[in-house]
Amino acid sequence: MKRILVTGGLGFIGSHTVVELQNEGFEVVIIDDLSNTSIGVLDNITSITGIKPDFHQIDLRIKSDVKNFFENNKIDGIIHFAAFKAVGESMHKPLDYYENNLGSLVYLLQEMRDRKLDNFIFSSSCTVYGQADELPITENAPVKAAESTYGNTKQIGEEILSDASRAHGLNIIALRYFNPIGAHPSIKIGELPLGVPQNLIPFITQTAAGMRDELSVFGDDYDTVDGTAVRDYIHVVDLAKAHIAALQRLIKKNNKKAFEYFNVGTGKGSSVLEVIKAFEKASGKPLNYKIVPRRAGDITAAYADTTIANKELNWKTEQTLEEALASSWKWQLAQK
Repeated sequence: MKRILVTGGLGFIGSHTVVELQNEGFEVVIIDDLSNTSIGVLDNITSITGIKPDFHQIDLRIKSDVKNFFENNKIDGIIHFAAFKAVGESMHKPLDYYENNLGSLVYLLQEMRDRKLDNFIFSSSCTVYGQADELPITENAPVKAAESTYGNTKQIGEEILSDASRAHGLNIIALRYFNPIGAHPSIKIGELPLGVPQNLIPFITQTAAGMRDELSVFGDDYDTVDGTAVRDYIHVVDLAKAHIAALQRLIKKNNKKAFEYFNVGTGKGSSVLEVIKAFEKASGKPLNYKIVPRRAGDITAAYADTTIANKELNWKTEQTLEEALASSWKWQLAQK
């Protein structure tokens, strides 16, 4: 049985990926510093799969702790989620983002190099494209100057991965996510941000649940169908399954290059107002929102061309925006 390390494995995407890994027969080891999640997620994963993952509370910014972990654990592959991820926050806390998102990546890769480990999946982002010249965005689109510190950490992270794969023979896949939403069908795991949500969907569900007075829509003067920003919203379970496909590609040595990258989205863009309307339809709840000024670091529109990922990973999304929003609402209701 292959033993896979999942960093940030109690987070939103990480926890869903742990479930899918266990469903596929992998043994999972989780590292999480619990800075943006709860230890209770571990029990919820166990409740879904019947298997309790091996858990280690480690801050990956502490190099000695990272080294100690690898000295005492056999690992056959790594899926690296652990990172700060809020675009707006990154503009106010750039040094924290560079330290956390890049330092931890380097320490993990150094351990892989020193121990001759392989199979590394990196949680990247469509933010590496900046505001793309053409939509939908293909993997051939140029990587532009980042619009946010968060986006820059993902660009630099991919550069680090490219150099490491070339110099040390590491096989690596970066998955460039679009916008993950939704919750597991069991409604035992989902997106549970600590404090004020930084992402649209939990802010929508918390507003509908009465936890927030109103939803702020950042800008209605973009060059889009209704003036609000457009994104590609992918169900988190579909996204988790993409990680399994990428990992299997590396384990089976089906990768065509040492460092590969794929767009992971639905291929369809939805504006903020379209998402609000879809949520109201899925939940039956009217939403209180207001238009406020644009937010620093945000781009106009981004949605994926998934042709390459569909073909090379033998993967595609299965769930609709409405299904994803309905599961997000069920998850929110279950938190009361």
